[in-house]
Amino acid sequence: MAAFDPSQLTLPDDADDAEAAAIAVAVVAHLRDQEAAAAAAAAGDEEPTWEGERWSFAGRVDTLQNRTVRVPTDAPRDAWAAAGRTDRF
Repeated sequence: MAAFDPSQLTLPDDADDAEAAAIAVAVVAHLRDQEAAAAAAAAGDEEPTWEGERWSFAGRVDTLQNRTVRVPTDAPRDAWAAAGRTDRF
């Protein structure tokens, strides 16, 4: 990715120095995030899995619901979504 050139950034005419700096910082952060995502994709990083975490989630279900469950590997990794499905585990 080419270096960020601030002269290519168009700012509102009524932006003061603080607003202009905030816009520039937001643009640079966005470009940095895109670069990091592209590098991760190029490195072949996969979607995170439940490995290690599903056992602790099963322990929480055991503690809170007083029942033992097996958390499937294809269960949603989002804790709120998984908590809503504990009746199916």
